[in-house]
Amino acid sequence: MLTTRGGKIASPEAQPGHGEVSDPGLGAQTVTDLLNEAPASKFHRRTVIISGVGFFTDAYDLFVIGTAATLVALEWHLSTLQTSWVTGAAILGAFVGAFTFGRIADVIGRKKVYVTVAVIMIFGAVASAFAPDFIFLVIARLVLGLGIGGDYPVSAVFMSEYSNRQDRGRLVGLVFSMQALGLIVGPLIALLLLSSGIGDGLSWRILLGLGAVPAAAVVYLRSKMPESPRYLAQVQGESARAATDLKRFSDGVITQPTGAAIVSGRLQLRQFLSDPRMLKLILGTAGAWFLFDYAYYGNTLSLPAILKEVNPTASLETKLLWSLGMFVIFAVPGYLLAIAKMDRIGHRRLQFVGFSVMALCFVVLAIVPALTQHVAPFLGILGLSYFFIQFGPNMTTFVLPSEVFPVSMRTTGHGMAAGIGKLGAFVGVFLVPVLQDHIGLRGLLAVAGASAVLGFAVTTLLPEPAGRSLEDVSAVDIAPARIAPVVADPNPSDSGFRSA
Repeated sequence: MLTTRGGKIASPEAQPGHGEVSDPGLGAQTVTDLLNEAPASKFHRRTVIISGVGFFTDAYDLFVIGTAATLVALEWHLSTLQTSWVTGAAILGAFVGAFTFGRIADVIGRKKVYVTVAVIMIFGAVASAFAPDFIFLVIARLVLGLGIGGDYPVSAVFMSEYSNRQDRGRLVGLVFSMQALGLIVGPLIALLLLSSGIGDGLSWRILLGLGAVPAAAVVYLRSKMPESPRYLAQVQGESARAATDLKRFSDGVITQPTGAAIVSGRLQLRQFLSDPRMLKLILGTAGAWFLFDYAYYGNTLSLPAILKEVNPTASLETKLLWSLGMFVIFAVPGYLLAIAKMDRIGHRRLQFVGFSVMALCFVVLAIVPALTQHVAPFLGILGLSYFFIQFGPNMTTFVLPSEVFPVSMRTTGHGMAAGIGKLGAFVGVFLVPVLQDHIGLRGLLAVAGASAVLGFAVTTLLPEPAGRSLEDVSAVDIAPARIAPVVADPNPSDSGFRSA
């Protein structure tokens, strides 16, 4: 039994053949057992903040570019294609970064990548602010995107692997919800700069350069984080180090376990890519993320151009206020409700709900001409889609890949899903303006609705992980590598965890 100040919590059954396994004869608990049942406490909240600040940076950098690109295009007289490159370069970099750093994090560990991607984001943001010409700016944004893409798998998986099974969706969702702050802070800073009278040329440089500030704070915080305890114990066989680090980082909420742990074998990349079950998971996570990001990023980053068609006389400041209003009124409540309810509703089920309403909103806007000719009804229905985008696939496409893959391929799998998702966003950034020119606003909204329908379909390929341990959800048949002894706690009667 696992002891807390409030009573006793029954330990989960050991699962032979994968993950860490306690010796039931000893009554001992492993790091994994303790993490699965640990009460949510301040060490979870600390991890949320450390991962979430990085994700705020990701969101800020990705979403302010719509405004910055408009100002850059006016100053440098860019063509539509060049403006799309300014807008989409970071997303293309994120596609590469998610694949690359997701794989590296499974090979050398989460923490090293965790710090490295933050440094890359700082460099990319500062370089963007000082860009002397179009080519330099695109390259700087590509570099920034490498860091952003790499942050997706490590931030999600770090939080997932520190979480207990009951609160995992909420905790990983809290990391992602920092995007909401980025969505609000970006337009607010843009409005302040545009109304300050300092000039458009300096405004976009400050706007892009400020993305380095939160990333700089993340470097220090992440350097103090211990390695993922599940990765140390299950992949590297360092259960004693995982237990010691976890006890220190949790301030004694989790105390050092006793007994021995079986370490699962490391799944090789070739095995991972040839296993039918893994391929199904990749298709389900990456397919849903690609289809969602095409519709969401394509329309969101092109929102100034879309709103210009709805109301051609509106100024850039007015369109920023409209966008900010939608984020505050619709998107933020969607994030908050998803965090509160997703573990109860189910992560997969919530993705079904979000894709359904998202598709309905886009289709209604496409088939009713009057809705795209007046600002209020257009923003109302588009805002409703924003609510269910956050209370749905924008949250769950980030959470699900951090849960369904085996521990030795968890950041690899999440990186593939995130990278293919960013590829969908990149396609959307380039395709949405073209579609708007050729088939009009209603046509591109119909395409977005079709993407949401397909996203619903591929979600059927995924399991429901809510309330289950990571070891149960991601169980694979790989032979145990070795027995890893865990140093016994000098006070075994105190093993387990305490409430914070």
